[in-house]
Amino acid sequence: MTLSLDRSGGRALAWLAAFIAVGAFAGFGVACAAPFAAFAAVAAIANPRGAALTLTASAWLVNQIIGFAFLHYPTDPATLGWGVALLVVALLACETARLVAPRAGAVAAFVAGFGAYEGALYLATVATGGVTTHYAPESVARLFAINAAAFAALLAAGKIASLIATRRARRAYS
Repeated sequence: MTLSLDRSGGRALAWLAAFIAVGAFAGFGVACAAPFAAFAAVAAIANPRGAALTLTASAWLVNQIIGFAFLHYPTDPATLGWGVALLVVALLACETARLVAPRAGAVAAFVAGFGAYEGALYLATVATGGVTTHYAPESVARLFAINAAAFAALLAAGKIASLIATRRARRAYS
């Protein structure tokens, strides 16, 4: 993918817009099952490290704004703490995908990012004495399906945004 947050002009804005749009849809559509592993993997595949981390954090931020402003998430310390934990594990998933992508490709980067994301959340749940029944195979399979669909949607949205930005740039120079 040729789209990068580090490049100037319309491509950076188009990529950010695609992330925000898919993030908003995910925030309202799947709320607590937001596909952060998918966001992280696509960001890592398509961008240099700093831009990838920025895009991943922006997807998290959109989700948190929707959750607290529109879905009325509680503002107790536990909820706020899990919100921060989601950011940390999303960034871990981004780094994992970034390290795997050059060696094994986009799909492997996504799978590795998903594994890092869910594995880190599981460890955090155990460490805080939380309930681990959410990590039953059926639940993880559902989360994987949501993330895989978001991964495909983000790749498609990024490609479409890139094509639109490229066409607009060509018209501006014609």
